[in-house]
Amino acid sequence: MHVGVCTLHLRLAGRHSLKEKRRVVKSIKDRVKNKFNVSIAEVDALDNWQRAVIGVACVSNDSGFTNSVLSNIVNFIDDMHLAEIVDYDIEIR
Repeated sequence: MHVGVCTLHLRLAGRHSLKEKRRVVKSIKDRVKNKFNVSIAEVDALDNWQRAVIGVACVSNDSGFTNSVLSNIVNFIDDMHLAEIVDYDIEIR
């Protein structure tokens, strides 16, 4: 069994309230979950309206597949143009 975890640090430019931030983060989470069937949550910077840290987890019997899914999620989020990806980290165990 291989567990992959991806942590994405996002910048939400132009957001001026937590309500705006939560709307964008919820949209990202819902789209990723529906397309890739992974676990996803906001894990840090909860009270900062211009930053978000999102964690994504994927479990598979093939580490290559797990890495591919997480890489595709990073590209998918980047292609949404809802937030700027400042940094991300993929870890597979």
